[in-house]
Amino acid sequence: MEKRKPTLEDVIGIEYVKLGFFREARETIDELRASNQELAQKKQQIQAILNGITDVMVVLSKDLRIQSVNHVYYETYPDPKPEGKFCHQVFHQLDRPCAVCPAVTAAKTNEVCRKNHIYSVEGRNRHFEVTASPLRNSLGEPAFILLLIRDVTLEKEYQAKYYQAEKMATIGVLASGVAHEINNPLTAISGFAEGLKRRLSRLCQPGQEALIEDFKEYVGIILKECKRCGEIVRSLLTFGHQTSHDFVPVNLNAIVTETLKLLQFHLKRFPQKVVCLDLQELLPPVYGDEPQLKQVILNLMFNALDAIAVQGTITLRTFLENENWVGLAVEDTGCGIPPEHRDKLFEPFFTTKPVGKGIGIGLSTCYNIVTKHGGEIVVTSKEGQGSTFLVRLPRQMKDAD
Repeated sequence: MEKRKPTLEDVIGIEYVKLGFFREARETIDELRASNQELAQKKQQIQAILNGITDVMVVLSKDLRIQSVNHVYYETYPDPKPEGKFCHQVFHQLDRPCAVCPAVTAAKTNEVCRKNHIYSVEGRNRHFEVTASPLRNSLGEPAFILLLIRDVTLEKEYQAKYYQAEKMATIGVLASGVAHEINNPLTAISGFAEGLKRRLSRLCQPGQEALIEDFKEYVGIILKECKRCGEIVRSLLTFGHQTSHDFVPVNLNAIVTETLKLLQFHLKRFPQKVVCLDLQELLPPVYGDEPQLKQVILNLMFNALDAIAVQGTITLRTFLENENWVGLAVEDTGCGIPPEHRDKLFEPFFTTKPVGKGIGIGLSTCYNIVTKHGGEIVVTSKEGQGSTFLVRLPRQMKDAD
């Protein structure tokens, strides 16, 4: 059979098919290019959103290894290459997962978990709010965990300062009322006692010398107690006074002694003498605000009294550490502080006391006051043996807010 030669129509048909194929290919390329541009725009938008988030973002695998972090991480944490490491290694310098880990909870429950954590970053304790959210796969199971780590240290500090200022303002109002209500009868009692003291010698009759001596002793006790009450009222007024004071040279020994007068009522519940004083004589003055330093001593004393419960002792020591620093130590023989709590003691709202016994701003207030004075406060403790809070204050005035 003779083979048929291709005709002009056949050639035109083949070229037409080729043209159609290239046209479809071009249209597909145009569609892909448009789709890529759209994806690039969406990627830029998502990146802009992520860059606008000021919280640290971390993606974890289910075994708690870090997969990726956002740019805020590098502004907060010193480790430049966290990928592949466990989160507890990077954030807590631990070789095991945290006891209460929001990421573990989120992975187990497949629900969002939010917790507060306090840990050290570059030598400074900071307060973080950690939110762990499961990133689910197509089956609805958690494949990864997204961590949002928000630094709320300043927020907590401002809250603590607000509560402390509110408490001090209340104390100031109460102290003013106490002064007016107590000083007037104290003045009358003291005045009449002075009058009796002056007239007692005129009442002396033969054979009544012993009785007169007894009355003199009674009047002397009345005058002494009136004076003591007046000093307590003045100390309370000074402590609760809210007016800003300039730093001036103050006698730390005198501040300790006057502060203890405010604690006499609390010390009566102990069956034995619990406070021992070891005050260095001729202690050089320090520059400070007397009411604020009294507040530091009061807070440290209340913590020590809670630590010793009904047994134990508290020693207040002052000493010249060197030519630049004066020290104040509050030592107790109480229950001590667990190691896991020592780095958190001066953080706002951290407390180990039961509900209703404290809100955790006493030691943070002490830290802020001592820092404002250009000093430092450190704690050493052994569980079951006691704790020592050491306050160092400069002899020379430093810059203070």
